Amino acid sequence: MRRFTIGALVALVLGAALASAAETKTATFAGGCFWCEEAVFDHVPGVVSVVSGYTGGTKKDPTYHEVGSGTTGHAEAVEVAFDPAKVSYQQLLDLFWRNVDPVDANGQFCDKGTQYRSAIFYHDEEQHRLAEQSKKKLEDSKKLAGPIATQVVPASTFYRAEDYHQDYHEKNPLRYNFYRHGCGRDARLKELWGAPK
Repeated sequence: MRRFTIGALVALVLGAALASAAETKTATFAGGCFWCEEAVFDHVPGVVSVVSGYTGGTKKDPTYHEVGSGTTGHAEAVEVAFDPAKVSYQQLLDLFWRNVDPVDANGQFCDKGTQYRSAIFYHDEEQHRLAEQSKKKLEDSKKLAGPIATQVVPASTFYRAEDYHQDYHEKNPLRYNFYRHGCGRDARLKELWGAPK
């Protein structure tokens, strides 16, 4: 009888873990330097993981230097695994918009080139609908001067960046903060969106 109880308990725990894993969804965003994008989503309740990488281009298994050359078509991006029961895709979209310069068609902040473009890579039709809806709402608000340059495109193969890029803001806080300040990211975000909430 005791063996059955322990077995049932183990099955229950494993079943709950598998159900939770099955409910995790993926969102992919590009907003300039992936170190900064990773830092935005990393501590959001309901976000399970954030991975820096490359997507949207044609080169298979690109390296950081290849993507940085602007010849691969890839953008620096983050892949966000999230629990939709705890944080919605709409909430992630809202956070994304407030951390990019949507009117810059030539990169983000001090980083220029298509590899630093802002983009929402949708994974299904619901994400597509919500992304387009949020983009139109921003355009209609006339809050920003100029057209919205952020792309809304289908997700394609995502290539994980080299290990030293993962959690860069935590592993190298001094270098990260020096880069972020020097790139003018926070100053431009404040200009666009006001002081952080």
